[in-house]
Amino acid sequence: MNRFAYARATTWNEAQALLADRRFSLPVLKGGGLDLLDMMKEGLIEPDLLIDVRRAEPAQGDPPGVMVTPPDLDQPDRRNLGFDARLTLAQVAESPQIREFAPVLAQAAESAATPQVRNVATVAGNLLQRPRCWYFRHDEFDCLKKGGSTCFAVDGENQHHAIFGGGPCHIVHPSNLACALHVLNALVSLHGQPAAAIPIGELYHLPGVGVRTEHDLPTGRMIEGIGCMAVPTSGFYAIKHKQSFDWPIVMAAVALELEGGRITAARVCAAAVAPIPWPLPHVARALVGVDVTDNAAITRACSLASQGATPMSQNAYKVRLLPVAVERAVLKALGRLPEELA
Repeated sequence: MNRFAYARATTWNEAQALLADRRFSLPVLKGGGLDLLDMMKEGLIEPDLLIDVRRAEPAQGDPPGVMVTPPDLDQPDRRNLGFDARLTLAQVAESPQIREFAPVLAQAAESAATPQVRNVATVAGNLLQRPRCWYFRHDEFDCLKKGGSTCFAVDGENQHHAIFGGGPCHIVHPSNLACALHVLNALVSLHGQPAAAIPIGELYHLPGVGVRTEHDLPTGRMIEGIGCMAVPTSGFYAIKHKQSFDWPIVMAAVALELEGGRITAARVCAAAVAPIPWPLPHVARALVGVDVTDNAAITRACSLASQGATPMSQNAYKVRLLPVAVERAVLKALGRLPEELA
């Protein structure tokens, strides 16, 4: 591991000033720092300044923790749930407001990693963590993402790689929260001047746009907060080798609006199957009009989840598993998932 300086920012403005300090060639923000530490130990990143923002004071006027505001019924795309991006995954999972108004987000946080990790890992860190592709993480493989000329997953072991996205790099997006926030139409608030907020779907890009990076966060900007819709009828489901702590094989998030026992609107997103959170609008359209007790109709709609997938040599099983994860997320949102599957 390389030598580095360490600074503990007391305010967001101080952290941003440190990012712009020209005495350092690669200053990096640290929240929980879990993935950052892994990357440093693996020699994938060598920052010369770590800026700890965990105790930085929020911007003036921003309340700490989670804030719920009354919905604006004149704006169907309303975002009336907001929280600090430095909340830990445990705080998100345990927040009474999030569990009530956006259960999909609490479930996604609760499903991530282990209790020890959730007590440290932050929302911003979860959204910006790097891919877990073993070729990218191994220093002996000079893969596309590290500036090489080859995606070794194409002809190598690829059972955990993408079935959507088309390459040329076949990573899968690792964030539970990004998938859940996508169905909540979340906005990511960036600190700095001018103030800015971008939709969660515009935070990431496919490898064809830029293979060395995964997100479009402007240089020198920091994720300060998250705003999203309150959708009480929402759910998240991940399928893993070990359900207690493993990385998901496939995961799905859904947000539903109901009227008279029928689904009137739906948003569906998958993850661990593509280099970005992968929206499934065709599944969402198929769910509209479905009676919430009609299991056969729900199954038919969710069976469309793998439409357009192009599996690699060893991951065709994801094509079969994805509709299962989507259906279970729908049933979880409706409160109808059998207890033994929860």
